[in-house]
Order: sequence, then structure tokens, then C-alpha cells
Amino acid sequence: MTNLHTQLLSFVLAVFLIFASMSLFTVDQREYALVLQLGEVKQVIKEPGLHFKWPLIQNVRFFDNRVLTLDSPDPELFITSEKKNVQVDSYVKWRIVDPRLFYVSVNGDESRAGIRLAQTINDGLRAEFGRRTVHDVVSGERDRIMEDMRGKANQDAQKIGVEVIDVRLKRVELPPNVSENVYERMRSERTQIANKLRAEGHAEAEKIRAEAYREAQKIRGEGDARATAIYAQAYGKNPEFYAFYRSLEAYRASFANKQDLLVVEPNSDFFRYLKNAK
Repeated sequence: MTNLHTQLLSFVLAVFLIFASMSLFTVDQREYALVLQLGEVKQVIKEPGLHFKWPLIQNVRFFDNRVLTLDSPDPELFITSEKKNVQVDSYVKWRIVDPRLFYVSVNGDESRAGIRLAQTINDGLRAEFGRRTVHDVVSGERDRIMEDMRGKANQDAQKIGVEVIDVRLKRVELPPNVSENVYERMRSERTQIANKLRAEGHAEAEKIRAEAYREAQKIRGEGDARATAIYAQAYGKNPEFYAFYRSLEAYRASFANKQDLLVVEPNSDFFRYLKNAK
């Protein structure tokens, strides 16, 4: 009887372990879990931990609850309001927020959800670019385009249990053949502006120089007039000393170099102060 009891206990324990292994499952903090019974959702589990399901008649599917990235492999070609082509490289940040709806709408397939999001983003960008010029989409309204696209894409994404967190335009460029013409036109326009500013600068410089020359001549004239007045005043006070001083200045200027030669008569008034130097 003891051996029979032991065997029976072992059998019951084995059955329990098999039942437990088929009934218990673990949900990671990075996952959602759906408990399905014959394809019908019976339970949505969003909290991590150890959970229970009925073996054989129920199964579990797991879905990632982290932020996912949908990145276009190749740039898309869009047409602006000016009928010009631009190449756009974009990506989308999204995540599953309603696992039940996500399972029902796209059978829980991330690739199917990605295809739908990509189509929504592509249609939305085509409409946004079609209303704007090249300048707007390259720089002027780029942030607004991304924000508008995030809102519109999120409205559609909610229908499949998904939230669009962000839409980013990584690169917006003109095709190579168009870029060359645009850059050449921009270079020509910048050259014209630079030449205009340079000409205005030269004109302003000439104006400043003329004003400065006029002011310098005025100051020089006032200085000469004042110097003449001082000389006249000094001459009036002592004419003899002033005449002597002027003669000394003349001597210094005449005999500044040893090789200078001056031919004058000995009784010339030029030597008046030299004759009386006693």
C-alpha cells in the first residue's frame, strides 16, 4: 500500500505540475498580454507579474508596450504648391495603447499596423506639402507640418488601438537637378544684394570722408586765423623783437644744410642783425 500511495502521490504531483505549467504565465513590464479563448479576448493584462489561464482552452498573446519606430527606408517624393518636387525622409514614433482593439483591428500584427500608419502619414504629408511652397516646407513651417501630421495621424491610429507620439521630418531636400538651379538662383540673388550693399557702403564712406574733409578744412582755417591774430598781436606789442625773431627763422631755414649756397649783396637787409651783433 505504501508503494501504491507513493506512486499515486507522484502521479497527482506530476499532473499538478503539468497543469500549473500550462496555467501560469508571466507578463513582463515591457509587455501587454491578452488571454484568448477560441480566438475571443477574455482578459487584457497590462500589469507585470504572474497570472493564470485555463489550460488547453485558453492561450496568451503578448504585445510590446514600448515606444516603437516606423522609419521609411527610402525618401518619398512630394509636390509643393509651386509644382516642384521635394524628397522627404521621415519617421514615426508610436506605441500600442489598447491591446484589445489592436488585436481585433489588425490581428495584433505590428507589420500591418506599420503599413497602415505609413499610408496615413504618406497621404497626410502629400496634402500638407501640396498646400505649401518649397521655402515653407524646408524651413518656414516645418515644425507646424510635423505637429499637424502628428495630430491627424493619431486620430486615425486610435482606430486600431495605437497612439502616434511623434512625426519627424529628418530631411527635406530638392532633387539634385532642381537643387542646382535653385542654389544658382540663390547665389545670384545674394551676389546682387552684396553688390548693392557694397555700393551703398562706398557711397556712405565717400560722404563721411567729404564731411570729415570739410570739417578739417574748417578747423584748419580757424587755427590759421587764430595763429595770424596771435602773430599780429605779438607784432603790435614789440615790432623790433618780432622782426628779429623772423630773421632768426629765416637764417635757420636758409642755412639748414652745409651745402646750401646763398648769393646776396653784403649790404642786404638780410644781414642786418648779423652786422649789428655786438
